Amino acid sequence: MTPEAITQPSLSRQVRRLEQQLGARLLDRTPQGTRLTEAGEVFLPRAKAVLRSAGQAVAHARAAAEPSRLTVGYITNLFVTPAVRELRRRHPDADVHVVRLAWNDARAALLDHRVDAVVARLPFPTDQLHVEILYDEPRVLVVPLDHRLAGKESVTLDDIADEPLPRVPGADPAWSAFWRIEPRPDGRPAPDGPVIESMEDKFELVADGRAVALSTGIHGNTIRPDLTTVPLHGVEPCHVVLASRADDRNRLLVAFRKYAHTHLTGPGGAPGQSGG
Repeated sequence: MTPEAITQPSLSRQVRRLEQQLGARLLDRTPQGTRLTEAGEVFLPRAKAVLRSAGQAVAHARAAAEPSRLTVGYITNLFVTPAVRELRRRHPDADVHVVRLAWNDARAALLDHRVDAVVARLPFPTDQLHVEILYDEPRVLVVPLDHRLAGKESVTLDDIADEPLPRVPGADPAWSAFWRIEPRPDGRPAPDGPVIESMEDKFELVADGRAVALSTGIHGNTIRPDLTTVPLHGVEPCHVVLASRADDRNRLLVAFRKYAHTHLTGPGGAPGQSGG
């Protein structure tokens, strides 16, 4: 006897029971086969949607109830170690991974499910994401040691009104505007400096005297021997955030958020080597 011969009567009985419960006939049965009735045409797509929703609910519930795996991403010079260590200590059976991401990869890495949480610097597009500010970093001006502004206690936008700033092709407009501070208060764009492809290029251009740059950090922190930083007053700081997918209810992620707010409360690495 074929499997179809065994399962068909059982399926027919289940359909009849469902029709009795609904009080409507779902299938027309003829010698040529079966086809959906008008009631069946209405019922089928909605039933499929309910099943999909139920499957998603089960998956979310299991993820929330069963610690299994969490991948944490971070951007260069942002450190997640204290929070990750706490997560591993409290959830020893969990599989926790840490991945370094490019400065502009936070959102894509989350939506592609390459990571489940990211510690990164705003601005970047945050639609479909849950974002929490962890702490702020001041923005500083990076100049060569022999620059006219080197050694000052602080500078303002007026001091760098005519100083060219590097440009990053294809960068998110909000990110570019934040790190070039444009438009300026008088409505003018920032002076254009050379185009760069990486943050290392930026510091090379600054050291060569072809541009100045903005970064995050503490005045006097050494980026490289031929550069120095000067506090930049009158501009908002850079927000360091913890980002995750907006609909993610993984219990490990909820725990990591708590430990991040407890342990990641200020600059934890070499300041002044990030930003735009």
